[in-house]
Amino acid sequence: MKTVGDIRAEFLGFFEKNGHEVVASSSLVPQNDPTLMFTNAGMNQFKDVFTGKEKRGYTRATTSQKCVRAGGKHNDLENVGYTARHQTFFEMLGNFSFGDYFKEEAIAFAWELCTKNFGLSPEKLLVTVHSSDEEAAGIWKKVTGFADEKIIRIPTSDNFWSMGDTGPCGPCTEIFYDHGEHIPGGPPGSPDEDGDRFIEIWNNVFMQFEQLADGTRIDLPAQSVDTGMGLERMSAILQNGHSNYDIDIFQTLIKHISDIVSEKESASHRVIADHLRASAFLIADGVLPSNEGRGYVLRRIMRRGMRHAHLLGASEPLMYKLVPTLRGLMGEAFPELNRADSLITETLKSEEERFKTTLDRGLKILDEEVSKLSDKTFPGDVAFKLYDTYGFPLDLTQDALKSQGLEVDVAAFNENMEAQKAAARAAWSGSGDTGTEKLWFDIADEIGATEFLGYETDKAEAEIRALVKDGDRVDTLQKGDKGLILTNQTPFYAEAGGQIGDKGIISKDDAVFKVIDTKKQVGQLWLHIGEVESGTFKIKDAVLMTADGRRRDAIRANHSATHLLHAALREKLGDHITQKGSLVAPDRLRFDVSHPKQITADELQVIEDRVNGEIRANTEVVTRLMDRDAAIEAGAMALFGEKYDDEVRVLTMGRDNSESGIPFSVELCGGTHVRRTGDIGLIKIVGESAVSAGVRRIEALTGEGALAYFAEQENIIKHLSQQLRASPAELESRLESLLAERKKADQEISNLRKKLATGSASSAQSTDDVKKIGDIAFKSLVVQDVPAKDLKPMADEMKRAIGSGVVTLIATSEGKVSIVVAVTDDLTSQINAVDLVRIGAEALGGKGGGGRPDMAQAGGSNPDAANDAVAQIEKNIAG
Repeated sequence: MKTVGDIRAEFLGFFEKNGHEVVASSSLVPQNDPTLMFTNAGMNQFKDVFTGKEKRGYTRATTSQKCVRAGGKHNDLENVGYTARHQTFFEMLGNFSFGDYFKEEAIAFAWELCTKNFGLSPEKLLVTVHSSDEEAAGIWKKVTGFADEKIIRIPTSDNFWSMGDTGPCGPCTEIFYDHGEHIPGGPPGSPDEDGDRFIEIWNNVFMQFEQLADGTRIDLPAQSVDTGMGLERMSAILQNGHSNYDIDIFQTLIKHISDIVSEKESASHRVIADHLRASAFLIADGVLPSNEGRGYVLRRIMRRGMRHAHLLGASEPLMYKLVPTLRGLMGEAFPELNRADSLITETLKSEEERFKTTLDRGLKILDEEVSKLSDKTFPGDVAFKLYDTYGFPLDLTQDALKSQGLEVDVAAFNENMEAQKAAARAAWSGSGDTGTEKLWFDIADEIGATEFLGYETDKAEAEIRALVKDGDRVDTLQKGDKGLILTNQTPFYAEAGGQIGDKGIISKDDAVFKVIDTKKQVGQLWLHIGEVESGTFKIKDAVLMTADGRRRDAIRANHSATHLLHAALREKLGDHITQKGSLVAPDRLRFDVSHPKQITADELQVIEDRVNGEIRANTEVVTRLMDRDAAIEAGAMALFGEKYDDEVRVLTMGRDNSESGIPFSVELCGGTHVRRTGDIGLIKIVGESAVSAGVRRIEALTGEGALAYFAEQENIIKHLSQQLRASPAELESRLESLLAERKKADQEISNLRKKLATGSASSAQSTDDVKKIGDIAFKSLVVQDVPAKDLKPMADEMKRAIGSGVVTLIATSEGKVSIVVAVTDDLTSQINAVDLVRIGAEALGGKGGGGRPDMAQAGGSNPDAANDAVAQIEKNIAG
């Protein structure tokens, strides 16, 4: 039996033999289409090729594209696990022609692969064409010999594809497989077409026309082909199955799940297997769980899988245990799974551990609300509370209610969501920036791109091409005017890739423009932002551009240090480390990386030492211009989320690895850098912290900044030595001794406070002031200058003294008032300390309070109400 891997390889191999370039799957995060949440089709990475915006070195391509459909228009999440075909993650096999072959060759390729290579019986196949596409129908008849009833003409948009209201469009033809009469369903175009008998296995889109704004269509100058075959669907057929979950990849994962939970296959097994694949591949492509955007969709997928693990009785995190199995199944075809192994594993595990507590609480609330229902509709405001407070995505709540035949009031949920958003908008003052890109596109069309000279120099002559003031183009800028100067060329670096923009001076004769920042617009215009300090500047003026060289040198050092730091982090912590953000400023650097847990002090020291070793080696920093794909294939690091031109700058620094021969750091980068690593001087890591789940931030100083830091630390040590009367070497032991003395003194003070507050130890244990409220013994004390942390031990002492009853202790300290209520164990079934402390807290001007039925604590703001608080508690006990 052919495995999924065999089928993938056979598809790609077939088209490679027929002149197609085998192109690697693109990331699940689209790099050139902001309209997409995730890559959801094979053609996504070729969109600009189809529209003519991008040229590649081939006109035929084939891919196995990883796809996710779990948000927006293409959202399969709620059906996953319950149907034979729905998945959040899947592979789309495809072949593409960019103005090369068209319908005849595409249909012939599809038929040959299906019937000869894959061995599908023609009797089991039928095809659809758009009702207007007689050309495709004729080709199918010639290639297959099918009778007319097996070439079904579909008049609807199902068989006509368009990129939008305008642009490329064309008819589709689809191949369907007949699973047999034993499965309900009819052929495409029939009333029963939604059944599972006839399954679409391959869609061929013929990009034949261009749709104009007036609704007319004209022939495209270069007609193209975009096809898609679901790998899992084809694998199910070739492995003699019906459901996608029957294939070897899913069955291996499902068996592993069954081994862990000792349960036979169910919808929950299928949900977990699918959601594991989606989660692992998204994490490998740089998406981490969060509360917005792609990260939130990932969190929804993960939490849905975790809930189904809970349904199977898993008491411990489960999904992370499946990662080695998934890597064994798919790691060879997708090596990013191996590179990100530890990140995937740790992210899944930590998210499962974090969600388990809220899952238990949320499900309890859900069950309580269900028990109150008088109909089949679950309140939308409660669903929103589950989302907002307990992290339950709406679809998780819907999924949990599905088995009980209940539906969420989605309209009410959305009303609550919109109300929260409106409140957030009202609280946000905004930036006041109402500018539009139209201005920059117009300027770019007129003056062309700015030429950047800053790699070689920080000073150059240039000509002013455009001036902007208050968002409008102007002819002159005069003294005191704040605005933007655009020139034909510049040595100023524009903010990009984490490196901040240059500052400096633009001058001519007696005119000076102080540049306070440099930014880039529409990818090609350098905006020099600042103020005219003297004179006047006009269009076509010849000017001298001078970037602040000292500041630039400091930025260079910090930028080069981030490259060495990145390499050292990957070397020490693993290949899952990828850059998630950075700031390269003259006085510091900040570097955010994907890592599932805190980087320890020992690890940071090893990393710092490694970078300083490369700095001391003083190797040359080599810059080369290379073809993008060739550079990445040669080992250059491409940063996640960055879009690169076909020709890229490759920065190489550090000593060659003795085994691989590859330099320590090789990255694609458009920033400015030192000429030798020794120019950095040294690096000192001064901070490590969490940015979000799975992202750590490292802060560091280099060169003069690091030396200033060391000098400051030395001064602090000298001052401490003088204050503590100890040498620097003795400081640690001296401090430990002082802390021990302080701890002992604190304990003695605490004991004295208790004795003073209660009169004496014996009076605290006295029962003379105990009163009876019915059959309940009650004792209260109001004391001064006792910290809140000392109240519970005092309450325990009072509780022991009365044997059975309730004690209330109220204390003031530093203007604050605290209350503790304690109930002896024999009475907790009828009196709850939490209820009583909340009554007391309300009287004291506070609210809330918490603890256990036998001991609870709260705070207030009105110390003068202490006696009233005691009275209210007595009243409640009396009933």
